Amino acid sequence: MVFHDVRLPEKISRGARGGPRRRTQVVQLYSGFEERNASWANSRREYDVAFGIRSSDQLQEVTAFFEARNGRLYAFRFKDWADYKSTLPSKAITPLDQQLGVGDGTKTDFQLRKLYGTEGLGYWRTITKPIAGSISIAVNETEQTSSWTADHSTGLISFDSAPADGATITAGFEFDVPCRFDTDSIDVTLDLERLGSITSIPLIEVRDT
Repeated sequence: MVFHDVRLPEKISRGARGGPRRRTQVVQLYSGFEERNASWANSRREYDVAFGIRSSDQLQEVTAFFEARNGRLYAFRFKDWADYKSTLPSKAITPLDQQLGVGDGTKTDFQLRKLYGTEGLGYWRTITKPIAGSISIAVNETEQTSSWTADHSTGLISFDSAPADGATITAGFEFDVPCRFDTDSIDVTLDLERLGSITSIPLIEVRDT
């Protein structure tokens, strides 16, 4: 997947509409019962950023960003203001926010992820586009300020030496959503004041793992 490591302007993404989508097949039987099957194992986010445009300058900014991405061709970073960090929006990030795994004495790489719901019945979302400088790591609830690196293009955390067998690895972080435009055209309507407006600019999350 070709990816441009740039972010859609935050002042525009702040007003976007959208969120997670799933695809479930529901068959209603003659008895009144249902059979339900999930077509997707993971959710996929969809947004419309037209709602975030408040001025003609912002309209031009989005158009320029669209042109630089060649429409649907190149993916990019998008900040989902409703869900962009490892904890609740009102709370500060800590290195204990999300469990990445348990050490076995040999494994050095751990993927950033975020739990939605409870451990037993929840959904683990893989985080591939963390924000540089936002990541904090802990091993057995002790913060590690060194001896590890983060790949900001994949969300992979690599330790210089493997955590001990049974050690719990946790992390806190901010992250973006990898997205692309879900259209190859932008339809601008010019009003009498020449301010201009766009009825819809759809984005869709891309899966790079």
